[in-house]
Formats: sequence, structure tokens, C-alpha cells
Amino acid sequence: MKIALLGYGKMGKTIERLARERGHEIVLIVDENNRTRCTDEQLKQADVAIEFTMPAVAVENYNWCFRNRVPVVSGTTGWLEKWDEVVTACERSGGTFFYASNYSIGVNIFFHLNRWLTQTMARFSNYKVSLEETHHIHKLDAPSGTAITLAEGILKEHPEYTSWKLDEGQVKVGELPIKAKREGEVPGIHSVTYQSGVDEIQICHSAYSRDGFAQGAVMAAEFLVGKQGVFGMEDLIKIKDKN
Repeated sequence: MKIALLGYGKMGKTIERLARERGHEIVLIVDENNRTRCTDEQLKQADVAIEFTMPAVAVENYNWCFRNRVPVVSGTTGWLEKWDEVVTACERSGGTFFYASNYSIGVNIFFHLNRWLTQTMARFSNYKVSLEETHHIHKLDAPSGTAITLAEGILKEHPEYTSWKLDEGQVKVGELPIKAKREGEVPGIHSVTYQSGVDEIQICHSAYSRDGFAQGAVMAAEFLVGKQGVFGMEDLIKIKDKN
């Protein structure tokens, strides 16, 4: 498969390495230094584009791909207020678009496991739920986006909780506590714990490196071959929520 990389930061370089390891060819690399010099003909050499850039240029990149009928996989966040506009542009052009805010296969399976467990545990009020996430000391935001997604999944399924809150020692009734830790160079650990007076149940996901996220993006590109429309990680991992 011939791949165009739109964005060549840390993630783009990791995707390049993993794509080559899986036997794919990188036919175009676009970054902020050469974007204005890249042509439609260069983009058309690719079977698919993988886009990890910035929200200010992401939608422009999508439209560039749609106009040239090149399927695009994107992990850029911060542009979702234009989601309807992008989907409409994709559909009108007969294009192909795959979007996820987190491409880790393990994390997305973890999201579904979290929802399933919450549906079961919501019947047992003696179990109280809490979240904990640990990341490297360079990560400034807290809680992580993954922790927030996990929390939102719990709020949707558990009637006792109406909001989440960063656990700083004082959590009110109805608030789901999230504890955020920053330690060393930890890529990312997320856990959900249900605790009663007699036992506890815990599910946990630990990332070893950036490779898991990049690998998922390459798998999404492989998944798009021969497809048309708008897709997400649910389509790739073939797990659907009951609701």
C-alpha cells in the first residue's frame, strides 16, 4: 500500500517506521515546511493518507484528500466543531474518512470493556467506582483525554454518577473521582476500580510506548482499502455498543 503522511512530528515518524515494517511504501511526506509546494498529482500517488497535524490545518487537509479521492485516516484533535462540515464534504465527494481521537486498539477495547462492566455493576450500589491515570511528568493536562472518555462511558451507564471530578481530596455525592498521577516517563496507565466493603474489582490498561497508537492508525489505513464513507475505531475492532 502506498501511503502519504500528512504531518511529520513524533507520531508521523513512528507511523512511518511501523508502516514500512508492515511492508507499505511512503510516497509523500507533508509537513509545515513543504505543504504549499505539494501538488495534487503527488497526493494522488497514494492509496491512503494518514494525517496527524494541528486543528488549524486538519480540515483543509481532509478536503484536499476528498477532492483528490484519496482516503484519509486522521488522529488530529481539536477540530470537532466542524465535524458535520467534514462529513458532508466527504459524502458529497464520494470520499473516505476514518477518524479517532485514540488509535490504540487496546484502549478502544478497554473503552468497550468499561461500558460493559459499568452496565453490570450499576445494579450493585454497594460498589463505588473510581478512576486513576498515570502519565509521564511532561504531560501537563489532567485528567487525560482517555480518562475522560472512560468517565463519560461510566456516566452514561451508571445512574449514581452525574459528573466526574479530578480527585483532590473532596468529592461530592454523584461525582465520579479521577486521580491523576505524573511519574517519570510512564506512557500511560488507566484503571477503573469498583470497591465494596468486602472486595474490589479492577480493570486496567497500560501503554508501553507510542507504537500502539501508531500501529492502530496504520491498521485503520489498511482497513479503508476498497471502502467509501465515514468510519471509526468501532468499525475497525468490530465491537458495537448495545445501545
